[in-house]
Amino acid sequence: MQQQISVITLGIDDLSRSRRFYTEGFGWTPVFENAEIVFYQMNGLMLGTWLKSGLASDSGVYASGTGGFALAHNVPEQADVEPVMAALMAAGGKLTGQADAPLHGGFRGYVSDPDGHLWEVAWNPVWTIDAQGHVTFGV
Repeated sequence: MQQQISVITLGIDDLSRSRRFYTEGFGWTPVFENAEIVFYQMNGLMLGTWLKSGLASDSGVYASGTGGFALAHNVPEQADVEPVMAALMAAGGKLTGQADAPLHGGFRGYVSDPDGHLWEVAWNPVWTIDAQGHVTFGV
């Protein structure tokens, strides 16, 4: 089986609040939206933000909390981490972890979206990011 993730869908409470975080914070442009869901075309996958009621109806499971995971947005330079975090907070995000240099290397900080989904904004000196935003593990 091919190693891939096609779509990540986050359950949200308020579509306009979530849309503001992703469009103004990250600067992303929706490729589709209606009264329940917004899709963003990423580099090789789709990110969907869907009202929790619609996601629950579709899956039969009501999503609550983050479930102990974080999504990551890697940046090409260490100096890019804090400005991205600031933009996310200005767009309705909440600081959950100050930017710092962890013991394993790099530089990172954490911001949650308005629905509590955790985003790590990170720079890793041994990961490359190509012009399309694809991250490659290692040098």
